[in-house]
Amino acid sequence: MSTSQHTPQHRIGSGFGARSTAAEVLAGLDLTGRLAIVTGGYSGIGLETTRALAGAGARVVVPARRPAAAREALAGLAGAEVDELDLGDLDSVRAFAERFLAGGRTVDMVIDSAGIMACPQTRVGPGWEAQFATNHLGHFALVNRLWPALEAGGARVVSVSSRGHHASGIRWDDVHWRTGYDKWRAYGQAKTANVLFAVHLDRLARDRGVRAFALHPGGILTPLQRHLPTAEMVALGWIDEDGRPADPDAFKTPQQGAATQVWAATSPRLAGLGGVYLEDCDIAEPAPADGAGSGVRDWAVDPEQAARLWRLSAELTGVHAFAA
Repeated sequence: MSTSQHTPQHRIGSGFGARSTAAEVLAGLDLTGRLAIVTGGYSGIGLETTRALAGAGARVVVPARRPAAAREALAGLAGAEVDELDLGDLDSVRAFAERFLAGGRTVDMVIDSAGIMACPQTRVGPGWEAQFATNHLGHFALVNRLWPALEAGGARVVSVSSRGHHASGIRWDDVHWRTGYDKWRAYGQAKTANVLFAVHLDRLARDRGVRAFALHPGGILTPLQRHLPTAEMVALGWIDEDGRPADPDAFKTPQQGAATQVWAATSPRLAGLGGVYLEDCDIAEPAPADGAGSGVRDWAVDPEQAARLWRLSAELTGVHAFAA
């Protein structure tokens, strides 16, 4: 596998920033004739992503665990279509992929935007921890099953991670949290997995014309916080006792929160690049050694850990598009 296309983890001066919106990063781009798949594309920043891409002319397929709710949220939006998909159920992932591939369409971009955060300890599938299973393994299986359509379209795959990856690397001895469950560290592990997935997918796929990115969308108050009690969000300083943002300047709007993933999927500035972590509509810098502030932690972009996670994920899901 060629390594000549390695992308440095450093800013490129995109001209956009933390307050840029999805519509602004798409200004002047015509996506007519292009097809996107956006998981979670009917709620929060996923909904704003679908609106922005469809508004620029793209056809957007929104796989949804709650198809009726998705159709209601997307009603009247030309260019968007809904299908059924539960990322926590590998049979559902397989069925969606088979339906999509049967249509013969190619894919220009996949944005893995669906996710859960800091939920009570929950088991899905064969007893997997729900955040790791839903946020990572479901998307791993989806992308691998859709590979023929991605390769044919020369797609970009965008894995929506979070600064939450700072909370934990991969717990190799207990990825499913059989002991010592901590909802925030479990979320951190899942978000680290989202970055490592993009790192290794890019390594495997770039010589076949497919590139992958991971990103932190920013802090946004959306339904992602559904599992957090109000009192906990007050204690974290996110909201006040009345449920309003405690510091409005500390959070992005959903339109701003969607910008980095839309930029990742479409920007001409990223042509020929891949395998890196983005934030605020640019390639992020490495995080400081003490982990403070922004940037990406070294454990999330380590190529050896990325390859190890890929092998584990293929073993757990039974899916591997690149197997010899």
